Amino acid sequence: MQISIKNGSVDLSGEPILTDINIDIGPDSKIGVVGRNGCGKTTLLRLLSGELSLSRREDGGEGVFAVSGEPVIGTLNQMAFSDDNKTLVEEIRSAYGEMLSMQARLKTLEQELEHTQDEAIIAEYTDLLDRFTVQGGFYFEKEYEAAIKRFGFSDEEKNRRLCEFSGGQRTKIAFLKLLLSKPELLLLDEPTNHLDIEAVSWLEEYLRGYKKAFIVVSHDRMFLDKTVETVYEIEWGKTQRYVGNYSAFIEQKRKNRELQQKSYTAQQKEIEHLTDLVDRFRYKATKAAMAQSKLKALDRMEKIDAPVHEHNQTFHAALQPAVRSAKDVLSVKDLTVGFDRPLSTVNLEVKRGDRVAVLGGNGLGKSTLLKTLMGMVPALSGSFHFGALVKCGYFDQQMAQYRGAQTVLDNFRLAFPDKNDFECRSMLGAFMFSGEEVYKTLDMLSGGERVRLALCKLFGTNPNLLLLDEPTNHMDIIGKETLEDILLSYEGTLIFVSHDRYFIRKLADKVLAFEGDRATFYEYGYEQYENAKQSVTVPEPKNEVKSEQRPKKGYTTPLKERSRLEREQKKCEAEIAATEQKIAETEAALMSEENISDYQKLSTLQSELEEQNSSLEQLLTRWEEVCEKLSEL
Repeated sequence: MQISIKNGSVDLSGEPILTDINIDIGPDSKIGVVGRNGCGKTTLLRLLSGELSLSRREDGGEGVFAVSGEPVIGTLNQMAFSDDNKTLVEEIRSAYGEMLSMQARLKTLEQELEHTQDEAIIAEYTDLLDRFTVQGGFYFEKEYEAAIKRFGFSDEEKNRRLCEFSGGQRTKIAFLKLLLSKPELLLLDEPTNHLDIEAVSWLEEYLRGYKKAFIVVSHDRMFLDKTVETVYEIEWGKTQRYVGNYSAFIEQKRKNRELQQKSYTAQQKEIEHLTDLVDRFRYKATKAAMAQSKLKALDRMEKIDAPVHEHNQTFHAALQPAVRSAKDVLSVKDLTVGFDRPLSTVNLEVKRGDRVAVLGGNGLGKSTLLKTLMGMVPALSGSFHFGALVKCGYFDQQMAQYRGAQTVLDNFRLAFPDKNDFECRSMLGAFMFSGEEVYKTLDMLSGGERVRLALCKLFGTNPNLLLLDEPTNHMDIIGKETLEDILLSYEGTLIFVSHDRYFIRKLADKVLAFEGDRATFYEYGYEQYENAKQSVTVPEPKNEVKSEQRPKKGYTTPLKERSRLEREQKKCEAEIAATEQKIAETEAALMSEENISDYQKLSTLQSELEEQNSSLEQLLTRWEEVCEKLSEL
């Protein structure tokens, strides 16, 4: 299979969406497509699936869409259920149609071989067994069983009929069936949305081992880093190819822009120099030949374009608490959360300035915990209380899905009746609602715009405790990076639910992980959580003689050691700064006019200065040792 698009263009309702598409897809390509919301990523997938066709370009030319063979292309919207009375496992098994046919035929041939030694049957059986083995016939059942489990379906749910599942669950089933059907080209549009971390991990592993081609549109940076080998960026309607994963793309793009800017600047200086020479000497007889030579050099010069400005417009805000809370922000003791049944029990202590990520599988109680803390859902048992002067701000994806004929400006005014029109428009402008945008009705807003409106209203209250439930859904990568920067500089306390591991890793210093019917608190953050997930307890051999006394541990964990060294580093830096201040004061005293003639005073000050410099050297030596140890961890 080979698919190639050259100089392609796509219009929708007469509006150009993609103006210069160039993409090559091989039989085992692993491609990621990135770009701002609305740039045309989904349009590109619709074009590749055959849902759209190329349009005539603005210059009147036509692009080329070349396909070799008749590749099977798989998209989620093609995965309809033929029979809602089928069970989940029956529907998933149907993705292995060819495998099941081979399996059934092999059983038939085995039965025939019990009664005959016909060479034709033996040859067919041998050939079929080889194909069955090569295509994974002896492990495909384990493959789909593991996939069903990792996607959050229990053993009981495997035998439930499709009509008994919710809309979101049916979408997950269809997605799983699409993956396991293994089309020659798999087209995935934001596949990690609404998947928990365990399901995303399985999907990453599956795609890394995928033997055919796939193209994935995603804003999940870590997912792209772990799965793709080529990145196409769509910017201003054009595609640009980068070899490598997402991190490699970011670095290449930065270097390319720097190189192009340097080359452009250098050429502009050369053009200016040559133009100046021509202007100065073209009318002088003795220099006319030289001027003409320089003029021809200018004409022959291949012009370098200035780098196209990046499409990086995003919202901006300075978020700080209006009031500083007490040191103890939240105390949760044996709090059982749930609706008609218990989901999880939580114990948690949150201090001022903590940034706690809440993560875990779907349906375990993460969002319910935040709703319980906000008083929206009653606790089933246990207790919690907030510290003094705590002012909560709450964000929920469902609450952010505004609807109605009300304008953005009117909706915002209702939330802030004490602010005048100028203040309201200024606050909305910071979140990219400027000019006529404020007169859009709520029904006209995209998912990303609704999230921005909700965040604008939330930030306007200046809370000192933020409770955020999946704040990055519907955000493109630049939006996520902007929110990360805002929250990193936020001096209040943060508790947030997220499945975005890149977002979690960058923000969280503590993790509350929902695992089964309990929530485990990881004081040292996401790294400690990952280490705990990856650690495997090796069972003790049954016949091995147990030692009577367990040896006492003579070590500490790397995370605790890092924490201790970081505290010592900060202490050294504080003492260094204080010592340097004393040295500056002593040196100033040595130079002062009142001491300049007092020999005894000068002698005392000189001795103090020597002691201070000696102390500073010792502190600097210790600081370097601590930094070296930290770098080795």
